Amino acid sequence: MSKRIADRGAPSEPAPGQDRDTPPPRRRRDRAASQEAILEAARAELHEHGYSRMTIRAVAARAGVTHGLVMRHFGSKEGLLSAAIPGPRDLDAVLAGDSAGLPERIARAFVERMEMAGSLDPMVALIRSAAVNDPTATRLYTSMQEQSAAAYRAVLAGPDIDERVDLLGAVLLGVTFSRYVVRAGPLAAMSSQTVIRHLTGLLRPIVRPQSSSRTGEN
Repeated sequence: MSKRIADRGAPSEPAPGQDRDTPPPRRRRDRAASQEAILEAARAELHEHGYSRMTIRAVAARAGVTHGLVMRHFGSKEGLLSAAIPGPRDLDAVLAGDSAGLPERIARAFVERMEMAGSLDPMVALIRSAAVNDPTATRLYTSMQEQSAAAYRAVLAGPDIDERVDLLGAVLLGVTFSRYVVRAGPLAAMSSQTVIRHLTGLLRPIVRPQSSSRTGEN
């Protein structure tokens, strides 16, 4: 009887392969690490399943956190995707500096980011979702573009700012679609340096129209 009680109260044996002195795994408490794990999981889920089939629960499971933690950090599915997709905050370093070098900085930053991520870039997945008439994905994509456009308006000079900013976005969207979504044709086959060179030439008259360039030179 006493032996049975003693056995019942004794600590259980560690699982095979687990040292008795090894503490149990602790939950992640670093807020920044948790957020980054969630964002990486969101990008992967968006790439694999598209916006409409991506779920907060799947993102949480992939990141090794709870559904509630994702909601506490980001508030909603749209809030999560807004944080996961590069936005205006990433333009600050690109837009800073002399106006003469701005077309090449925009082209280089865009191509280098896309070359690094390729089809895994969350913006590519969002464009795919918007292309099949997913209204939420379209709204989120439009919101991202509007934020970027506001950042461009703040630094560009010269006439017809709204038209030129919209044209700049259209050029980048076209390159994204041809090279990173469809991935076929001469544009997809170019080296990254060739894309940067051609894109810089396309962006220069948009970013620095002739009238503003002459004004800056006087």
